[in-house]
Amino acid sequence: MEAESSSMLLAKSCHDIDWLGHVVGKPVEQVSSFGNLFHFRPENKPEGAGDRCVTCPVERTCAYSAPRIYERFLGDPVFEQWPLGVLTDDVTSAGLTKALQDGPYGECVYNGRNDVVDHQVVNLQYEGGATASFTMTAFTGLDFRKTRVFGTHGSLDGDGRTLTLHDFLTDTREVFDFDPEGGASAADGHGGADDELIRAFLAAIADDDRELVNTGPDEALRSHLVVWAAERARHSGQVVRMA
Repeated sequence: MEAESSSMLLAKSCHDIDWLGHVVGKPVEQVSSFGNLFHFRPENKPEGAGDRCVTCPVERTCAYSAPRIYERFLGDPVFEQWPLGVLTDDVTSAGLTKALQDGPYGECVYNGRNDVVDHQVVNLQYEGGATASFTMTAFTGLDFRKTRVFGTHGSLDGDGRTLTLHDFLTDTREVFDFDPEGGASAADGHGGADDELIRAFLAAIADDDRELVNTGPDEALRSHLVVWAAERARHSGQVVRMA
């Protein structure tokens, strides 16, 4: 429930707004946003479905079956930390079953307790005229974020593993392979990004060099202000101008 936590955009996508701001390098001037809770609603509940996955007659034919989603992580030391560690401290088959029987993660996703969006787009106009669009969707596999940057002389496509540079003049493409450490999940350290954040922080302390940390509270506040503006725009259906 949003009232007990936050909007989806703030909970899961403020990092993306951060990233876009870093790429553009200018403050946001105007924001618009559209999105809602489209699919995970009681009226879309599969026929014959129960209130909990572990006792649901149609559980094995449901794409959002909690047992099917979480059972695959049993025995994997990485995924037992996350997401299984969020459900239970007992990361065994019996522990998982009990967590799904009694806890919130075993409830039918169509029951209606959730009220945060399952898809959302955010449009941003920056100082100087650059624009960006961001899409958040629940209907995708677990993977790295994807970014496309369009310039006047070329474009960049990144997917967390490779970066492709397209030169418009020569119509050639150059691919850079980054070979990330681990996968995209929190359990895998977000492809090595979490480790790099800690390394930069420790190096800044050890060397007494603030420049080794690229962001701070000011940057975090700016991205939060954009997120809150986007939510105002989504709820009001209007373009919100940043102060």
